[in-house]
Amino acid sequence: MIVTIDGPAGAGKSSAARELARRLGFRFLDTGAMYRAVTLAARERGLDLADADALGQLVKQIRVELPGDRVLLDGVDVTAAIRKFDITTAIHHAADNPAVRSQLVVWQREAAADSDVVTEGRDQGTVVFPDAECKIFLTADEIERAQRRHRDLVVRGETISFDEVLENQRQRDQRDVSRPVGALKKAEDAIEVFTDRRTPEEVVNELESIVRSKQAR
Repeated sequence: MIVTIDGPAGAGKSSAARELARRLGFRFLDTGAMYRAVTLAARERGLDLADADALGQLVKQIRVELPGDRVLLDGVDVTAAIRKFDITTAIHHAADNPAVRSQLVVWQREAAADSDVVTEGRDQGTVVFPDAECKIFLTADEIERAQRRHRDLVVRGETISFDEVLENQRQRDQRDVSRPVGALKKAEDAIEVFTDRRTPEEVVNELESIVRSKQAR
């Protein structure tokens, strides 16, 4: 069974999807980590992130693996490195690149082959797994999303203002919905879930209920 969870940045997709997968005994597929790893790889190699051809070639040369909760780039653990703010603000170069998206769709489908999977991202229910048995669109108010993101960054030791996080999020939202390939949008058969003013446990409880009801059919 494939469960897709799409939605905007800061809606709580990754943490909710990870916990949902744990409860269900499914594999968790963090597709955003893949794009972050590509971005980090480009930075480490000194590539111009605006060079679409260079990114398209790069993604053919690297290896990204997601064992458990870790992210490996060519065998090196980059789980923490890909979460830094400078990677987050640059990820759109990889996410907007058709060649990168095409390769990552292949990786994502391979990762989900012959497995029960909870996968989260922007285009999981619309492009990558259009025939998924259960599709969820997770969202929240932009202020609440930015507050969550700001808290996460502060906890990680980064110095950044809330206003900067909010402005970056607005730009990211605009890019996500206007992207020519793999744009963020709710699949017609997706169930919309709002996370505003709800605890993580309350959100996952609802998601688990949705999936269990699909399994029972």
